[in-house]
Amino acid sequence: MAKAGKDPSTRAARERARLYQARRDFHAGLGRRRTRDNVIAGVVGGLIVVAITGAQIAYFTVGADGEPTATPTASVAATPSPSPTSSASPTASPTPEP
Repeated sequence: MAKAGKDPSTRAARERARLYQARRDFHAGLGRRRTRDNVIAGVVGGLIVVAITGAQIAYFTVGADGEPTATPTASVAATPSPSPTSSASPTASPTPEP
């Protein structure tokens, strides 16, 4: 009787099974790597968006110089005029009737 390890067809079948399992493991690893890369890219992208939004809010809230700057407003001051405005001619006043 022949031993099981000496048969050429059994040896070829074992080699095919080993190669098939190696390919399956390799492709499964690629899938896990793609998933991991997508998660990392999503998290990093989300953090970038949050950081940019926070920077914009801080910039427009606080201002470019670090603190809000007060802008002078035009106000009308009550200053007396140098000479009163009066008319040189007398005005006609209504005369009362008896």
